Amino acid sequence: MSGLRYVYAVCRPFGTPLPAQLTGVAGVPPKQLVHGDLVAVVGQVPEEDFAEGPLRAHLEDLDWLGATARAHQNVIDALTGVTSPLPLRLATVFLDDSGVRSMLEERADTFRRTLGRLDGRVEWGVKVYSEPTEPKESEEPEEMSGGPASSPGRVGRAGRTAGSGRDYLRQRRNQRKESEEKWERAEEFSRRLHESLSGYAEDTRIHAPQNSALSRAPGRNILNAAYLVPRTESEAFVELVDRTKDDAPGLRVELTGPWAAYSFSGEDA
Repeated sequence: MSGLRYVYAVCRPFGTPLPAQLTGVAGVPPKQLVHGDLVAVVGQVPEEDFAEGPLRAHLEDLDWLGATARAHQNVIDALTGVTSPLPLRLATVFLDDSGVRSMLEERADTFRRTLGRLDGRVEWGVKVYSEPTEPKESEEPEEMSGGPASSPGRVGRAGRTAGSGRDYLRQRRNQRKESEEKWERAEEFSRRLHESLSGYAEDTRIHAPQNSALSRAPGRNILNAAYLVPRTESEAFVELVDRTKDDAPGLRVELTGPWAAYSFSGEDA
Protein backbone atom coordinates (compact mmCIF):
# COMPACT_ATOMS: atom_id res chain seq x y z
CA MET A 1 0.00 0.00 0.00
CA SER A 2 1.57 3.30 -1.09
CA GLY A 3 0.67 6.82 0.05
CA LEU A 4 -0.04 8.04 3.56
CA ARG A 5 -2.12 6.11 6.10
CA TYR A 6 -5.40 7.60 7.26
CA VAL A 7 -6.57 5.95 10.51
CA TYR A 8 -10.31 5.87 11.22
CA ALA A 9 -10.49 3.87 14.42
CA VAL A 10 -8.92 1.28 16.66
CA CYS A 11 -10.84 -1.85 17.61
CA ARG A 12 -10.57 -5.49 18.55
CA PRO A 13 -10.13 -8.01 15.71
CA PHE A 14 -13.49 -8.71 14.06
CA GLY A 15 -14.47 -11.40 11.60
CA THR A 16 -17.60 -9.88 10.04
CA PRO A 17 -16.60 -8.25 6.74
CA LEU A 18 -17.43 -4.63 6.06
CA PRO A 19 -19.76 -3.90 3.12
CA ALA A 20 -17.98 -4.64 -0.17
CA GLN A 21 -19.03 -1.29 -1.66
CA LEU A 22 -17.81 0.76 1.31
CA THR A 23 -15.32 3.50 0.48
CA GLY A 24 -13.75 6.03 2.79
CA VAL A 25 -11.69 9.18 2.50
CA ALA A 26 -10.26 9.74 -0.99
CA GLY A 27 -12.64 7.06 -2.29
CA VAL A 28 -10.45 4.24 -0.96
CA PRO A 29 -11.92 1.18 0.80
CA PRO A 30 -10.74 0.81 4.42
CA LYS A 31 -8.46 -2.06 5.43
CA GLN A 32 -7.58 -3.77 8.71
CA LEU A 33 -4.04 -3.38 10.00
CA VAL A 34 -3.63 -6.01 12.72
CA HIS A 35 -1.12 -5.51 15.52
CA GLY A 36 -1.36 -8.17 18.22
CA ASP A 37 -4.83 -8.00 19.77
CA LEU A 38 -5.56 -4.58 18.27
CA VAL A 39 -6.71 -3.51 14.82
CA ALA A 40 -6.28 -0.12 13.19
CA VAL A 41 -8.79 0.52 10.40
CA VAL A 42 -6.85 2.47 7.79
CA GLY A 43 -7.01 3.76 4.25
CA GLN A 44 -4.50 5.07 1.76
CA VAL A 45 -4.63 8.82 1.07
CA PRO A 46 -2.52 10.96 -1.30
CA GLU A 47 0.34 13.09 0.03
CA GLU A 48 -0.73 16.04 -2.10
CA ASP A 49 -3.87 16.34 0.04
CA PHE A 50 -2.86 14.90 3.42
CA ALA A 51 0.76 15.89 3.96
CA GLU A 52 1.06 18.48 6.74
CA GLY A 53 1.01 21.62 4.55
CA PRO A 54 -1.82 20.69 2.16
CA LEU A 55 -3.88 19.22 5.00
CA ARG A 56 -3.63 22.43 7.02
CA ALA A 57 -4.90 24.38 4.00
CA HIS A 58 -7.70 21.90 3.32
CA LEU A 59 -8.96 22.17 6.89
CA GLU A 60 -9.84 25.80 6.13
CA ASP A 61 -11.94 24.70 3.14
CA LEU A 62 -15.42 23.96 4.49
CA ASP A 63 -16.54 22.05 1.38
CA TRP A 64 -13.50 19.77 1.48
CA LEU A 65 -13.80 19.38 5.23
CA GLY A 66 -17.49 18.44 4.99
CA ALA A 67 -16.89 15.83 2.29
CA THR A 68 -13.98 14.32 4.24
CA ALA A 69 -16.00 14.23 7.47
CA ARG A 70 -18.87 12.42 5.72
CA ALA A 71 -16.52 9.82 4.22
CA HIS A 72 -14.88 9.35 7.63
CA GLN A 73 -18.26 8.93 9.31
CA ASN A 74 -19.40 6.40 6.69
CA VAL A 75 -16.55 4.12 7.72
CA ILE A 76 -17.20 4.61 11.44
CA ASP A 77 -20.90 3.83 10.95
CA ALA A 78 -20.05 0.64 9.07
CA LEU A 79 -17.65 -0.41 11.84
CA THR A 80 -20.29 0.27 14.48
CA GLY A 81 -22.51 -2.28 12.76
CA VAL A 82 -19.97 -5.09 13.27
CA THR A 83 -17.94 -4.13 16.36
CA SER A 84 -17.45 -1.43 19.00
CA PRO A 85 -14.81 0.87 17.51
CA LEU A 86 -12.80 3.56 19.23
CA PRO A 87 -12.99 6.39 16.66
CA LEU A 88 -9.94 8.58 16.23
CA ARG A 89 -9.95 12.25 15.38
CA LEU A 90 -10.74 13.38 11.85
CA ALA A 91 -7.61 13.42 9.64
CA THR A 92 -5.38 11.25 11.85
CA VAL A 93 -2.59 10.49 9.37
CA PHE A 94 0.71 8.57 9.51
CA LEU A 95 3.49 8.17 6.98
CA ASP A 96 3.20 4.39 6.65
CA ASP A 97 2.15 1.14 8.32
CA SER A 98 5.13 1.30 10.66
CA GLY A 99 3.93 4.63 12.03
CA VAL A 100 0.49 3.18 12.69
CA ARG A 101 1.98 0.12 14.41
CA SER A 102 4.17 2.34 16.58
CA MET A 103 1.09 4.30 17.65
CA LEU A 104 -0.76 1.08 18.52
CA GLU A 105 2.23 -0.19 20.51
CA GLU A 106 2.75 3.05 22.44
CA ARG A 107 -0.91 3.42 23.40
CA ALA A 108 -1.84 -0.25 23.63
CA ASP A 109 -2.76 -0.20 27.34
CA THR A 110 -5.02 2.84 26.92
CA PHE A 111 -6.67 1.37 23.83
CA ARG A 112 -7.32 -1.97 25.52
CA ARG A 113 -8.77 -0.31 28.61
CA THR A 114 -11.08 1.96 26.59
CA LEU A 115 -12.16 -0.79 24.20
CA GLY A 116 -13.00 -3.01 27.16
CA ARG A 117 -15.28 -0.26 28.50
CA LEU A 118 -16.96 0.29 25.11
CA ASP A 119 -17.31 -3.35 24.08
CA GLY A 120 -20.91 -4.24 23.27
CA ARG A 121 -22.09 -0.65 23.76
CA VAL A 122 -23.21 2.21 21.52
CA GLU A 123 -23.90 5.89 21.97
CA TRP A 124 -27.38 7.38 21.70
CA GLY A 125 -28.02 11.11 21.61
CA VAL A 126 -31.15 12.77 23.01
CA LYS A 127 -32.05 16.43 22.62
CA VAL A 128 -35.04 18.31 24.00
CA TYR A 129 -36.16 21.56 22.40
CA SER A 130 -38.72 24.14 23.43
CA GLU A 131 -40.77 24.71 20.30
CA PRO A 132 -40.89 28.32 19.08
CA THR A 133 -44.23 30.00 19.67
CA GLU A 134 -45.90 32.76 17.75
CA PRO A 135 -45.84 36.06 19.65
CA LYS A 136 -49.22 37.24 20.82
CA GLU A 137 -50.53 40.39 19.23
CA SER A 138 -50.77 43.14 21.79
CA GLU A 139 -53.56 45.64 21.85
CA GLU A 140 -52.34 49.12 21.13
CA PRO A 141 -53.74 52.24 22.80
CA GLU A 142 -56.46 53.74 20.65
CA GLU A 143 -54.58 56.94 19.99
CA MET A 144 -51.60 54.88 18.74
CA SER A 145 -53.84 53.03 16.28
CA GLY A 146 -55.25 56.19 14.77
CA GLY A 147 -58.53 56.33 16.79
CA PRO A 148 -60.12 59.56 17.95
CA ALA A 149 -58.40 61.45 20.73
CA SER A 150 -61.66 62.08 22.54
CA SER A 151 -65.37 61.63 22.13
CA PRO A 152 -68.55 61.99 24.23
CA GLY A 153 -68.72 59.41 27.01
CA ARG A 154 -65.03 58.53 26.75
CA VAL A 155 -62.22 59.15 29.16
CA GLY A 156 -59.88 61.94 28.13
CA ARG A 157 -56.47 61.45 26.48
CA ALA A 158 -54.50 61.50 29.74
CA GLY A 159 -56.80 58.94 31.39
CA ARG A 160 -56.72 56.71 28.33
CA THR A 161 -52.93 56.90 28.12
CA ALA A 162 -52.49 56.00 31.78
CA GLY A 163 -54.91 53.07 31.46
CA SER A 164 -53.27 51.84 28.29
CA GLY A 165 -49.85 52.04 29.92
CA ARG A 166 -51.01 49.96 32.88
CA ASP A 167 -52.58 47.40 30.55
CA TYR A 168 -49.37 47.17 28.56
CA LEU A 169 -47.21 46.64 31.67
CA ARG A 170 -49.67 44.05 33.01
CA GLN A 171 -49.56 42.21 29.68
CA ARG A 172 -45.77 42.24 29.69
CA ARG A 173 -45.66 40.87 33.23
CA ASN A 174 -48.07 38.09 32.29
CA GLN A 175 -46.03 37.20 29.21
CA ARG A 176 -42.84 37.10 31.26
CA LYS A 177 -44.50 34.90 33.88
CA GLU A 178 -45.84 32.52 31.21
CA SER A 179 -42.36 32.31 29.66
CA GLU A 180 -40.73 31.55 33.02
CA GLU A 181 -43.31 28.89 33.84
CA LYS A 182 -42.89 27.29 30.41
CA TRP A 183 -39.12 27.17 30.90
CA GLU A 184 -39.48 25.63 34.36
CA ARG A 185 -41.79 22.92 32.97
CA ALA A 186 -39.34 22.23 30.16
CA GLU A 187 -36.40 21.92 32.56
CA GLU A 188 -38.39 19.61 34.85
CA PHE A 189 -39.41 17.40 31.90
CA SER A 190 -35.79 17.24 30.70
CA ARG A 191 -34.55 16.36 34.18
CA ARG A 192 -37.06 13.53 34.57
CA LEU A 193 -36.36 12.23 31.07
CA HIS A 194 -32.61 12.23 31.70
CA GLU A 195 -33.06 10.35 34.97
CA SER A 196 -35.24 7.73 33.28
CA LEU A 197 -32.89 7.23 30.34
CA SER A 198 -29.86 7.04 32.63
CA GLY A 199 -31.35 3.86 34.07
CA TYR A 200 -30.56 2.10 30.78
CA ALA A 201 -27.11 3.67 30.34
CA GLU A 202 -23.75 2.73 31.82
CA ASP A 203 -22.47 6.29 31.42
CA THR A 204 -23.85 9.67 30.38
CA ARG A 205 -22.58 13.03 29.16
CA ILE A 206 -24.44 16.33 29.35
CA HIS A 207 -23.21 18.57 26.55
CA ALA A 208 -23.69 22.32 26.32
CA PRO A 209 -27.00 23.32 24.67
CA GLN A 210 -26.69 23.81 20.93
CA ASN A 211 -26.82 27.30 19.48
CA SER A 212 -29.87 27.32 17.20
CA ALA A 213 -28.22 29.87 14.91
CA LEU A 214 -25.43 27.37 14.23
CA SER A 215 -27.39 24.11 14.31
CA ARG A 216 -30.37 25.61 12.43
CA ALA A 217 -32.66 23.48 14.59
CA PRO A 218 -35.88 25.32 15.44
CA GLY A 219 -36.57 26.10 19.07
CA ARG A 220 -34.37 26.48 22.13
CA ASN A 221 -32.21 23.50 23.09
CA ILE A 222 -32.77 22.49 26.72
CA LEU A 223 -31.22 19.03 26.99
CA ASN A 224 -28.29 17.83 24.88
CA ALA A 225 -27.18 14.49 26.27
CA ALA A 226 -25.30 11.36 25.21
CA TYR A 227 -25.86 7.90 26.68
CA LEU A 228 -23.55 4.88 26.58
CA VAL A 229 -26.03 2.02 26.28
CA PRO A 230 -25.42 -1.74 26.01
CA ARG A 231 -26.69 -3.06 22.69
CA THR A 232 -28.94 -5.42 24.64
CA GLU A 233 -30.69 -2.43 26.26
CA SER A 234 -30.92 -0.26 23.15
CA GLU A 235 -34.40 -1.38 22.10
CA ALA A 236 -35.85 -0.55 25.51
CA PHE A 237 -33.98 2.77 25.51
CA VAL A 238 -35.45 3.76 22.14
CA GLU A 239 -38.95 2.68 23.19
CA LEU A 240 -38.74 4.87 26.30
CA VAL A 241 -37.76 7.90 24.23
CA ASP A 242 -40.61 7.25 21.81
CA ARG A 243 -43.14 6.99 24.66
CA THR A 244 -42.15 10.37 26.09
CA LYS A 245 -42.30 12.35 22.85
CA ASP A 246 -45.95 13.35 23.35
CA ASP A 247 -45.79 13.82 27.13
CA ALA A 248 -44.99 17.54 27.07
CA PRO A 249 -46.85 19.85 24.66
CA GLY A 250 -44.60 22.55 23.28
CA LEU A 251 -41.47 20.40 23.59
CA ARG A 252 -39.72 18.35 20.93
CA VAL A 253 -37.62 15.28 21.72
CA GLU A 254 -35.03 14.15 19.16
CA LEU A 255 -33.19 10.81 19.22
CA THR A 256 -30.03 10.09 17.20
CA GLY A 257 -27.92 6.97 16.96
CA PRO A 258 -26.73 4.40 17.44
CA TRP A 259 -23.27 5.92 17.07
CA ALA A 260 -19.77 4.87 17.87
CA ALA A 261 -19.10 6.09 21.41
CA TYR A 262 -17.47 9.42 20.55
CA SER A 263 -18.55 11.06 23.80
CA PHE A 264 -17.03 8.25 25.88
CA SER A 265 -13.75 7.67 24.07
CA GLY A 266 -11.69 9.63 26.57
CA GLU A 267 -9.03 12.30 26.10
CA ASP A 268 -6.50 9.78 24.82
CA ALA A 269 -8.56 9.12 21.70
